[in-house]
Amino acid sequence: MTTGRLKGRTALITGGANGIGRASVELFAREGAKVVYLDIDEVAGRKLELATKSVGLNCHFIAADVSQESDVLRATGLAIQALGHIDILFNHAGIILAKPFLEMDATDWEQLMNHNARSVFLMCRHVIPGMLKRGSGVIINTSSTSARAVSPMETIYCASKAAMHQLCRAIAVEYRDSGIRCNIICPSFVRTKHATDELAQLRKYGIPASDDAVKAMQGRVCEPGEVASVALFLASDEASFMNGAEVFVDNTMTAV
Repeated sequence: MTTGRLKGRTALITGGANGIGRASVELFAREGAKVVYLDIDEVAGRKLELATKSVGLNCHFIAADVSQESDVLRATGLAIQALGHIDILFNHAGIILAKPFLEMDATDWEQLMNHNARSVFLMCRHVIPGMLKRGSGVIINTSSTSARAVSPMETIYCASKAAMHQLCRAIAVEYRDSGIRCNIICPSFVRTKHATDELAQLRKYGIPASDDAVKAMQGRVCEPGEVASVALFLASDEASFMNGAEVFVDNTMTAV
């Protein structure tokens, strides 16, 4: 059952073709938003666009690599053409890499920082001016429990998420009095390809990243829709006094 919590709103979602991003595209649209979503996975992006339009949802896909400013400029321009303006920016795109610290190199650093932190900077840099003109806007960002509870073999990933945290908290502080809210969601292990790849990489290096290990840490695997529901809340007026918050969606993983 939908309640129209985003009726009349527009949303731009990065990393929207799969997993949590896909669940958020569908949920935001069902709740009344006009949605444009970006992803480097063009096949999955086009497939989702057809599926959502076939059931009457207002969703539009744009292929883009949000770690590259030229793509961000093009995609945000097309999104504004399609939507008219952007009320909600959900920075969900990101990548994972797990391997021993001394096996990592500068290329690994640049890749993770570009996709997990620089992409958020670029998207905010090119969307916030329009929000300032309108005097309102909501920014949501997907981080990870790894920004607080360090994961083995994930040094650069943890650093990239921590950098994104402070960037988003600083944006919240700087634009609080301009009507812009900026909050962060920190999921633990979610039933997505991202998490499956992460667990496989960890097992390669002898980390006991099994289903039983995940269950011990957080009770069970989180479902993508459970994170999307938190994003919906943060996007809605119900979260009007939440700004600069870090919302952990981890079923006590970081509490014990």
